[in-house]
Amino acid sequence: MQQGKLLIIDDEERLRNLMARILQLEDYEVITASAGKEGLKKLQHETVNVVLSDVKLPDCNGIELTEQIKKNWPATEVIVLTAFGTINDGVKAIKAGAFDYITKGDDNEKIIPLVSKAMDKALLQQRVAELENKLNDKFGFDRIIGKSSAIIDAIKLAQKVAQTGTTVLLLGETGTGKEVFAEAIHQASARKGKPFVAVNCSAFTKELLESELFGHKAGSFTGATKDKKGLFEEANGGTIFLDEMGELDPELQAKLLRVLESQEFLKVGDTRPTKVNVRVLAATNRDLQAEIETNHFRSDLYYRLSVFQITLPALRERKKDIPLLAGYFMHYFAAKVKKPVNKMSPGFIEKLETYYWPGNIRELKNVIERATILCDSNELDETLLPYEIQTIQPPRANHTLSAFDLASVEKLHIQRVLNHTHGNRADAARLLNIGIATLYRKLKEYGLE
Repeated sequence: MQQGKLLIIDDEERLRNLMARILQLEDYEVITASAGKEGLKKLQHETVNVVLSDVKLPDCNGIELTEQIKKNWPATEVIVLTAFGTINDGVKAIKAGAFDYITKGDDNEKIIPLVSKAMDKALLQQRVAELENKLNDKFGFDRIIGKSSAIIDAIKLAQKVAQTGTTVLLLGETGTGKEVFAEAIHQASARKGKPFVAVNCSAFTKELLESELFGHKAGSFTGATKDKKGLFEEANGGTIFLDEMGELDPELQAKLLRVLESQEFLKVGDTRPTKVNVRVLAATNRDLQAEIETNHFRSDLYYRLSVFQITLPALRERKKDIPLLAGYFMHYFAAKVKKPVNKMSPGFIEKLETYYWPGNIRELKNVIERATILCDSNELDETLLPYEIQTIQPPRANHTLSAFDLASVEKLHIQRVLNHTHGNRADAARLLNIGIATLYRKLKEYGLE
């Protein structure tokens, strides 16, 4: 098994071939070049981990060549070969970014361990780069699926704000992908190598959430047997994502405002503030301005959080993305449950596009997972869909909905209520405040049976 690839650049053919042979015996893959320009061409076409270059080349200086290599291929390590132990050249090489330098001829016994160290560093950098690429694929903007103008506009806004340290408020219905956007913003920012911490503010009581966010000191309350770091401290240097911000208790809103203003907070039971360097991304499906009017949300906190707002579209507002998302989930779950499912019937797609999707992408994902599990062939069809989606009738070709047509508005409203009740007609009649017989008559009238 080869240990990596080396490039030797030296105009002395005998010495070049000798070094190549020595290093090949150590199981390295070795390529050679007799001049700087030739070496640069080989670097453009091949992935080289370590370069050994003479300091004096016929067409350039080895120090300048080192600078050029490190500028264009920063993960490639360079060892400079100097003549007669010229320390001045060696120092210049290190300053130019070389891994080290070595004297030609006199230090042959040192070349193998030096190359080994340089190769270890280069391969480590390569693995780190590969992991970062995988991380970008998993958490970056590339994982956001969609071609509709609504989602593309949201992505463009998020990409612009990602490079700044600005607080971002993500708005939109439940299930529209706010946490996915938050992760992508973090991954595209200068903080991407630092922690990304997500917390759902509606999942805790006020007391527990305060301890989770800010930590506590031992003895500050019953059960606090030792000091605990809060999530803000865990996210230091990185990003914290506060989902369901509209659920935050007014007292915690005041504490969060202090963090945003001064980057410091008091742990529960502490008297000294804790300093942090954290970027805050927040999200809510509530109308915070309406919450301000009813005194449920602080206006000063809202203005701090909403420096940059991004509204994520509901799935029904991006119908053309439904087949793309459904196809992605189908392939994902088919691989997960090891089934040969690889296509969707036209009727299946039509039902998906007609449905209102109150739960947005999260609901679509669950529907496709269920259908894939139930599927006994290689194709998803409408019989695998939940009842409330199966029974939806697509709009008739000769009857377009009009905002001024009372029958059209009534039909659409009944359809939405049925979606909300998951097809339960008795519940739908109750919510519509009409008799069950009246509902059945209207269902027949509008072709919704």
